[in-house]
Amino acid sequence: MEKNLRMRPIKSVWLITREYRGFADAGGVKDVSRDLSEALAGSGYSVTVVMPLYGFMDPETLGLESLEPVFEVDMNYSSEERREQIGFCFRQLNGVRLVLVRAERFSEKMGVYTYTESEEILNPDHKMGTGHYDYFAMNLLLQKAALGFAAYTGERPDVFHCQDGHAALLPALMRELEGFRQYFSASSALVTIHNAGTGYHQEVGDLAFARAVTGLPLRVILSNLLNGAFDPLLAGAAYAVVNTVSENYAKELQETELDALTGWFGHALKDRGISLMGITNGINPDAYDPRKPEKLGLPAAFDPEQGDLRGKTVCRKRLCSMKFPADRDGARKCGRLDFRPDQPLVTVISRITEQKGLDVLAVALEELMAVDDEFQVALLGSGNEDISRQLACLAEDPGFDGRMAVYEGYDPVLANYIYASGDFFVVPSRYEPCGLTDFIAQLMGNVPVVRATGGLVKVKDGFNGFTYREHTPEALSEALVRALEVYRKRPGVLGEIRVNAIRNIRKNYTWDRVMEKYVSLYRKAMETVPGQRAVIESVGMGRSGIVR
Repeated sequence: MEKNLRMRPIKSVWLITREYRGFADAGGVKDVSRDLSEALAGSGYSVTVVMPLYGFMDPETLGLESLEPVFEVDMNYSSEERREQIGFCFRQLNGVRLVLVRAERFSEKMGVYTYTESEEILNPDHKMGTGHYDYFAMNLLLQKAALGFAAYTGERPDVFHCQDGHAALLPALMRELEGFRQYFSASSALVTIHNAGTGYHQEVGDLAFARAVTGLPLRVILSNLLNGAFDPLLAGAAYAVVNTVSENYAKELQETELDALTGWFGHALKDRGISLMGITNGINPDAYDPRKPEKLGLPAAFDPEQGDLRGKTVCRKRLCSMKFPADRDGARKCGRLDFRPDQPLVTVISRITEQKGLDVLAVALEELMAVDDEFQVALLGSGNEDISRQLACLAEDPGFDGRMAVYEGYDPVLANYIYASGDFFVVPSRYEPCGLTDFIAQLMGNVPVVRATGGLVKVKDGFNGFTYREHTPEALSEALVRALEVYRKRPGVLGEIRVNAIRNIRKNYTWDRVMEKYVSLYRKAMETVPGQRAVIESVGMGRSGIVR
């Protein structure tokens, strides 16, 4: 039977995700979920995406139709047997069947992962920006709903593609729960880790609750502890092929001390003989083509590949004249930008966190702006209050008047203005699984200046951008000085870098190309069917309290 399964062609892929661009947007997961799904569908695969129907989503506006069935899912507490009712709605879009799970647990949420201001007003315990208190139950309900829907409708996907820790338990549920174990004996699974940093694993410390709500055997719970908590990523890896969103990030997690930032997750897998694969995310270049400005909400076209940058100047003039909050409701502005087209514009679009290196950036900019008054800065993002305040104070410093604007919040059209207006795009991450913002910037003629870590190593110094290695303000400043020097004294070289960047993306990183790498992992996953990796029994404590 196993030989026949290896030879069986892949026909159907189900992608399980908490995000999908245009429906539920939060981070990079939304782009991978949609672009990979549509690339697979365009290549002839049957693709189904299963995701929650959140409270901020309007089924009518999204074109969703009700779908059978309606049934109950076991969601026990450690001291109480419970079930929750779920239903479904769907839409066919660009060849992909979208199945959204209706449940009270999802409909009461107005944000994908965190509470919103309106939710805090209704319940002061739900602080805006903090994660949902029932995140583990939300994730589990989605995964059980996906398996239950497939079984109810008589479908057996060849591959379940599970996005991040939110869906990583599905392979264990599929192999260990009575009924699912028999029904999905010919199905396989791939878990894609978008961020393995601490705080992203979706782990749970209450082991009695974990056992009760998942229904998994105690041996599975106890054999998949990371630093004392039940870890879905670790558990899923025992039953599935696992990859991260760049080759270099996978290597860093299993071969370097950067794995300390994950709680030693990568080394825990290595101790079990499990290798992390790496596939660098792709992008759809046509979605960010500045030659078609109407798609991006921009006022003028330009073509960096042909050296035509006149439209960038038009975009920058409009950016400088935008009124806030009247023009763009999604962001609040601190500081201001004078229209100085003869000066280079340094841009940043990022979550404002230490992981993204915005603390290092704030120090570097303060020092560099004090000694070089011939460049400007535009930054869009939100996050850490202390770092945000530091950046806002810098933008409002009278000595830097007209030179820096910080847009707090997020607005997709404003983001496109910043991408389009900029000359340099800074990504100073402490660690970075992949990074898509550098791709978007490159397609709009905005040359990246990045720290060479994780997926950002796809930027090669002097070829398609500028890089530095040490995570310090000094190293970042030095890279920016080099970039500004090229802008001022060797514009022809900068033009070549812009061209190299765009051509490199079109040659190596379109989703049609990246999709084939995922298909090869799907085949690898199918080779493990119907068997599975043995769950490692608890025989002692390893690094950082890892049970192994």
